[in-house]
Amino acid sequence: MSELDSLAGLPGVTRLGAGKVREIFAVGEDQLLLVASDRISAFDVVMPTPIPDKGKVLTAMTAFWLQQLDDVVTTHLIATDPATFPEGLADHADLLAGRSMLCRRAQPLAIECVARGYLSGSGWKEYLADGTVCGIDLPEGLQESDRLPEVLFTPATKAELGDHDENIDFATAAGIVGREVADRVRGLTLELYGRAADHARQRGIILADTKFEFGLVDGEIVLIDEVLTPDSSRFWPADDYEPGRAQRSFDKQYVRDWLETLDWDKTPPGPELPDEIVQRTRSRYVEAYELLTGLPFSDWT
Repeated sequence: MSELDSLAGLPGVTRLGAGKVREIFAVGEDQLLLVASDRISAFDVVMPTPIPDKGKVLTAMTAFWLQQLDDVVTTHLIATDPATFPEGLADHADLLAGRSMLCRRAQPLAIECVARGYLSGSGWKEYLADGTVCGIDLPEGLQESDRLPEVLFTPATKAELGDHDENIDFATAAGIVGREVADRVRGLTLELYGRAADHARQRGIILADTKFEFGLVDGEIVLIDEVLTPDSSRFWPADDYEPGRAQRSFDKQYVRDWLETLDWDKTPPGPELPDEIVQRTRSRYVEAYELLTGLPFSDWT
């Protein structure tokens, strides 16, 4: 999104960096502007082909969940309407509309907070090898995608761009952020997951697992970054759920499946995506938003 380069020239606006999907700008001393692009990554490689409206879906879903959950924990969200942004940014409403959030600037905690309600992904791989998930012992005989006896808090270290997050146990997390903070974010993570999973279940979707990030603002723990999107969560259609196998997901599954058919070594650069894969992926993201929120995506855009 090279058009965003123009924002860094505005008074009081400084570009802080870019991740696989988001561009981050400092606005004054105490605010951030998060802009979600349409980039998509797979196997830790950003594809050269964007998914139209993906950034808007991620922003719309995050805004929805932040509003739903703000009685559980204070969030960093200030506004999503560019017309209400500080002078200068509001003049770029066409560029920012639907895909940007103005937020309070927080000091991010150096751990990611993961809640797992089902046995999948890296947790399933560890269970097969050791009978544990992040060092937590589990009963024998569980199958892939089984619902866990209780929801697990499994923190992880934050990876540098291009690296993988590393799962850690609670004691290690407490050593990084302090025991009091670790206890607090563990409780918040499990409560947020429970609330979101109940809501999703009523909409015909299983929330298998999700990742939250927290930060500090004036010593207060606040919920930051994207929340409960297909990029940070595993959403499964409940009517297709069957333990003992991998599940269909509301995410980049079409992209990953197509890439697996290629003779590609999963290193940059990634291949161009065919139009069919692009459109099917876009539809899957939009479907997730509409099912979970009960709102038409066209109203957001």
